[in-house]
Amino acid sequence: MKHVLTDGQSLEAVIVLNGTLPDRSILESFSTLPFVAADGAANALFDAGVIPDLLVGDLDSVRPNVVEAVSIHGQVIEDPDQEYNDFEKALRVAAASLWKNILVLGIHGGELEHTLNNWSVLMRHGRSMRLVALDGGRIGVPVYDLFEYEAEADEVISIIPQPHARLTTSGLRWPLTDEVLQLGSREGARNRAIEQAVSVTIHEGSALIFVGSRLAR
Repeated sequence: MKHVLTDGQSLEAVIVLNGTLPDRSILESFSTLPFVAADGAANALFDAGVIPDLLVGDLDSVRPNVVEAVSIHGQVIEDPDQEYNDFEKALRVAAASLWKNILVLGIHGGELEHTLNNWSVLMRHGRSMRLVALDGGRIGVPVYDLFEYEAEADEVISIIPQPHARLTTSGLRWPLTDEVLQLGSREGARNRAIEQAVSVTIHEGSALIFVGSRLAR
């Protein structure tokens, strides 16, 4: 199976965070890609029958037997630097491996502040890497300029400013024309496609755009 982002760019790696993971069948559908586990995420992968190729973090929440299994199968990179969370450490390792097109799993970190921190890291590094977060049946894509997408009929498309975006859309039921979205005042959740060709042009700021997932079909 060829795994692609919404714009046709091939995925190169999967970063797995210590949050809610998809079903084992979804994990297996990406088995041809290298898996990078951020610290305790390796436990859940191991329990699902997947041994990551790389384990990265301060290793404070991963079980010793999992560390041993990864060290045999792949590589363990201990990084105690508290200036970066485990997601960012995994991204730095991916960048060192020259992986730019990355699927992120487990973005929900359990506690709300952990999840928000992960979203912040996603937006920060999305400027230099092509990142897409898979959660349930939806994917989130950081967008800073132009987003073009071939939508399904009446597909739900959400635009969440990060934290501010001035933008123009086409192909949506509720269009925006050089309008401003701002966290705390106005978001663009649950819009719907009325055309196959959907575009969002960001004139200023940035946004997370959510569409239906086709990555594991």
